[in-house]
Formats: sequence, structure tokens, C-alpha cells
Amino acid sequence: MPELPDVEGFRKVLESCAKGRVIRQVDVRDTGVLHDMSERRLREALEGRRFTTPERHGKWLLAHTGGPTLILHFGMTGRLLCADPSDEPEPHDRVLFTVATDRQLRYRDQRKLQGLWLAEDDSDIARLLDDQGPDALTVDRDDFEAALASHRGRVKAVLTDQSVLAGLGNLLADEILWRAELSPATRSSDLTEPERRHLYTTMRRTLRSAVTAGCVPPRDSWLTGHRDDPDPTCPRCGTHLHRTRMTGRATLWCPRCQGE
Repeated sequence: MPELPDVEGFRKVLESCAKGRVIRQVDVRDTGVLHDMSERRLREALEGRRFTTPERHGKWLLAHTGGPTLILHFGMTGRLLCADPSDEPEPHDRVLFTVATDRQLRYRDQRKLQGLWLAEDDSDIARLLDDQGPDALTVDRDDFEAALASHRGRVKAVLTDQSVLAGLGNLLADEILWRAELSPATRSSDLTEPERRHLYTTMRRTLRSAVTAGCVPPRDSWLTGHRDDPDPTCPRCGTHLHRTRMTGRATLWCPRCQGE
């Protein structure tokens, strides 16, 4: 599933491929990814407009045009890429935005669990993102600590709750908690002030590295790099990692580093 680093990468794709360019043509190849709008409405709203500086909030990408804003969410399998319009679209390319004779943005998504929305103005954007908490990359420490202290659920569930903190998914939450040496089963409200501060610092460092990589990198020195190992061991201490279902998610953690 695309998480904050992936969507930040998609923001950079949009910026490098289309910022300042006029949307010459919108080609909807699958209306199943359009939410609360028709294909005709999307074309009328965007064709002839110019993409301006895009923004990201959590896992959401905001493609501004100086008028309506296209809002994209990538669900489990979505991505955004820049292609040559002469290249044959892939079967899962759902919407194409031609911005030059040699440049075309493509929203590609196999499972179509999310998709595209159109916001007419800032109030529409606020309504669509109303249930989102502060962005995990920009939240300040005081707000982060207050959010954790006020929730009684398991810390992993709190970190991945988009209404509490926007942008973290399963991979990032496991990685951050492993680096912070905190059990994912710990109640968020039971964390001490030093533990909350350490978790915040760890989250920021992990996110900066992941954003640079454009994903949660499956490096050998990262917990993420061992998720698909048949018998994974902790890259820090060598202990066999536990795979459990926690808060409905496949959780990977080290019983020695993070406590039983």
C-alpha cells in the first residue's frame, strides 16, 4: 500500500512532469475511479487549466490548478507516473492527463479501492480531508505527544489511525516502533513522556529516510527488508521476529528489542 513516502514521490512526479503546464486532454479509461463526478465534469473542470504547485497531506495528493483541485488517493495499489503519450497505456492506467506532446500523467491502479475527487474550492478540500489528522511529516512534537497521550488504544493502532495522524501505514508503523524499541501492543496512553518524545524523534528520522528513498525501503538494516523472509530475524539483535495479527494488520516485531 502506498504510504506517505510513496505519495510524496508521486507529488514530485506531478511537479516535475506537469507543474506550469496546461492540461490539454483528460482521457478517462475507467470511470470506476471517479468519485462524485462524471467523466464529462472532470474534463470540463480541468482541460485548459494549468497545473500549479501540488501538495500532499498524509496519503492524499492535491493537484491544484488555480481553479478546481484534483484530489488523488492511491488505495492499496495506485501510483502516478509520467509517460510519453505515444506509449500504449497499461491495462490498469485509469485516467490520463496529457500536458505536452511528450508528457502525460497516468493514474494507474489495479484494485481501484480509492481514486479521484474534484474540489471546487478550499471549502471542498477541507470537507474531503475533514477526517484527516495532522500530517506525520510536519506534525509538531507537542501535538504528536498530546494525540498519543489522549488515546487508549494500542500504539500501532493509534499511529495508523488517519484521523489521529495522516500518512503512516502498516510498514512505517512497524518500522518506527521497531526502531524506537517499543512494543506495538503497548497502550498509547501508557507511554511515558520520554517514550513519546523518543517515538516522535524516531518517526521523523524514519520518515526523512523513507521520503528520500521514495518508499519504505526494504534494506537489510531495516525491519521492512525482512518482511518477506521465510524465517525472519531481527537485523539488530538476530532474534527470530514474530508475525502476528494486531489491530487487523499483519504485524512484524522483535520480542527481544520491543519486549514480549
